[in-house]
Amino acid sequence: MPIVVGLVVRRIKDIVLGDTGHLDLAIGERVIVETEHGQEVGMVCEREKMIEKPKVPVGKVLRKMTDDDRNRAKENESKNQQALKVIMQKIEDYELQMKLTCAQYTFDRSKLFIYYTAENRVDFRKLIKDLGHILKTRIQMVQIGVRDESKMIGGIGPCGRKLCCQSFLKDFASVTIDMAKEQDLSLNTAKLSGICGRLMCCIAFEHEFYKQCKKRLPHAGSKVHTPQGPGTVVSLNCIKEEVHVELADKQVKTFPADKVTLTLRDKIGL
Repeated sequence: MPIVVGLVVRRIKDIVLGDTGHLDLAIGERVIVETEHGQEVGMVCEREKMIEKPKVPVGKVLRKMTDDDRNRAKENESKNQQALKVIMQKIEDYELQMKLTCAQYTFDRSKLFIYYTAENRVDFRKLIKDLGHILKTRIQMVQIGVRDESKMIGGIGPCGRKLCCQSFLKDFASVTIDMAKEQDLSLNTAKLSGICGRLMCCIAFEHEFYKQCKKRLPHAGSKVHTPQGPGTVVSLNCIKEEVHVELADKQVKTFPADKVTLTLRDKIGL
């Protein structure tokens, strides 16, 4: 059974398996791996494990990156930018309805991946043929979604930190407007959307916490007893586990959740 590690390759951060052979690899190390697309730079993201019958193709880790490899990788970055300019011009020449995200050579430059977004199907057969003649390499077009585009390009979120999708988020979870409602967020989609134009992934992070918290706390509109008398719940602060209650004199007071109890009528759901 081969011993393999998980490797992140290319800017889209695809994860492939690589047979380590005799190499001892640690998380974060960069290696040269032979894949079905040619030689690529990979970063170890998953620890060694043994697999009996792999369900996906397994590459071969050739070596840990050397200084020469790093120099070639830098040279490839320059080549990527040169290719990007050529591709953008050709897309404009053919008047194709697509948005170019980035272009990236494999380490050995035997293939060029072109990542793009598009609302509709694009016929780029002529484009590929043209680019193959100009750039002297195999071309593979890869259509991605707007969330993947943000993951590749990167940026700073409204929180002031590096985008989650670029830093640590491996997979995109479903994010719904109901999650925002559960957290009592403003339902202004402009404020809830990330730079990709979709609902921010972080809305899903705390969804389960709010869901469980609201099961323990009285709902808005519930009649409750407080240390200052009876009142009606107007809102909650799940983070602090506090309840905001409107008392008989119309004042709104804040109480710790453990100091507030439902009236008998609300307990039995009448």
